[in-house]
Amino acid sequence: MFYYIEGEIVFCEPGTAVIDVGGVAYKMTVSYNTFASMAGKDRARLYTYLSVSENGIELYGFHDLDELDVYKLLTSISGVGPKAALSILSIMTPAKLQRAVASDDVKAIAKAQGIGNKTAQLIILKLKDKLELYRSSETETAGDVGQSASDALEALVALGYNRSDASKILGTMNVSSMSVEDVIREALKRLS
Repeated sequence: MFYYIEGEIVFCEPGTAVIDVGGVAYKMTVSYNTFASMAGKDRARLYTYLSVSENGIELYGFHDLDELDVYKLLTSISGVGPKAALSILSIMTPAKLQRAVASDDVKAIAKAQGIGNKTAQLIILKLKDKLELYRSSETETAGDVGQSASDALEALVALGYNRSDASKILGTMNVSSMSVEDVIREALKRLS
C-alpha cells in the first residue's frame, strides 16, 4: 500500500517512529537499526510494510530496502512473527544476518530477544539459499549503533528499570558515537 513515507520526524524512540507528511503523522514500528539511522535528523524516509491481522493493522518502517527485504524473508518463516523479525534486525544488519546464516552461526542469531536455538536453526535452514549478499557500509554502521542501543536497553531492564522509560531515555540520546558502557552510564544519569 505505502512504498515509503518521507517527512519530518515528530517522535523517535527505540521501537517507534512517527513521521509527519503534510500534516498527517504516521506511527511506525521500527528496529533499533532504523532508530539509530534516524538519530540526530529532522527528516527521514522509511520504507514500509503494512501488516493486517486479526489483532489489528500495524505499519512497520525500515531505513533501507535491504532491511525491508530481509524482514519479509524472516516473517515468511513459520514461527517467526513480526516481533521476532524486528528483534533480529535490531541486533543484526542484513549483511551480518547473511554472514551468520552462511556460517551456520546459531548463537549470533539466538542473541535476539525471543529467539531460541531451535528458531535460529530454522532461520538458517530456511534462508540458506534465499539471502543475497548485503554489503552496505552505512548499514553496518547503523547496525553497530542499533546493537549498542539494544544492549544498553537490555542492561537497563536487567538493572530493574522499566523498559518503556529506558526506551524513552535512549530515544533522546545520540548513541551513534558512544560505546555501550557510555550509553548505559548516560542513561543511568538521566533516569535518576
